[in-house]
Amino acid sequence: MSTSALIEGIKGNRFAVFGRAGMDMFATPIGVKSENADTFHADLGGSSANICAGICKLGGHSALITSVSDDAIGRFCVNRLQHYGVDTTYVRPVSGECRTSLAVYESCIEDFQNVIYRNNAADFQVTAEEMDAVEFTDFSAIISAGTVFAAEPSRSATFRAFENARQAGLPIVFDVDYRPYSWPSAEVAADVLSRAGEESDLIVANDEEFGFMAGGIEKGLDKARELAAKGKMVIYKMGHEGAITFADGQEFRTGIYPVTAVKPNGAGDSFMAGLLASIANGYSLKESVLRGSACASIVVSQPGCAPAMPTTEQLDTFLAEHPGPTAV
Repeated sequence: MSTSALIEGIKGNRFAVFGRAGMDMFATPIGVKSENADTFHADLGGSSANICAGICKLGGHSALITSVSDDAIGRFCVNRLQHYGVDTTYVRPVSGECRTSLAVYESCIEDFQNVIYRNNAADFQVTAEEMDAVEFTDFSAIISAGTVFAAEPSRSATFRAFENARQAGLPIVFDVDYRPYSWPSAEVAADVLSRAGEESDLIVANDEEFGFMAGGIEKGLDKARELAAKGKMVIYKMGHEGAITFADGQEFRTGIYPVTAVKPNGAGDSFMAGLLASIANGYSLKESVLRGSACASIVVSQPGCAPAMPTTEQLDTFLAEHPGPTAV
């Protein structure tokens, strides 16, 4: 797909998102370690659910396609998705022993702890038949996190969704989001994630994830360039060093907006939401990458993930008041 077609799809600002929703429980107040906390705040979590919430808070439309456990925690996640304005038409409850993911973490950078409970994860139960039931023509682009490919039947189902999206003429946005604990082996992960990258139009990942797909951290940038040479838009994130964006045979570097972080998680989800929402609202690609970076900075400076995602007004205020981006 051409870059112009990709941009036009994103500008439609109606996203079908594949991946998990979960419950986050984060210790309060800021600075308290989980093992010392007597109070935890619960809210929506899960990378794809966070992206959905972020897009909605920035004025876009998102629908999450996933499964949750048919219990109080699954219903909690559906309620919170709806609270943030996310379309839950394609969120299916599954019975039995499958469970919605739980993340327990803290607002504390030093020795940060994030304990993930994902045994028999409900979101891996999405089927190809469910993907065939999605009205892809209701959307202008699809987004997938890498976690959906870690197990069956979700892996095959999401590749089916890619086929259906392609037939509908929709661009595919892929957030590699590699989580080793979800995969049977690193070899399987590298193979499957590389295939997903080949089938996508916009690929967003950090230097470690590109390095992982390439077989070594030192090969990550070459892997990003290789994918870009095939006509894909690629964003190569480097943490505090900013990002390199590849599009239409060109590349440019962007910095970050320094903040006092209270946690490291949620930055990538917020970056993705801010990037796509900004493109949808007519900003240039470079401006959109910078606005995504600002969204990431906002989220790591506050407790929680979905609740920390900024609104458009909050993002614009941050950009007006905050120095940056850093020079690269």
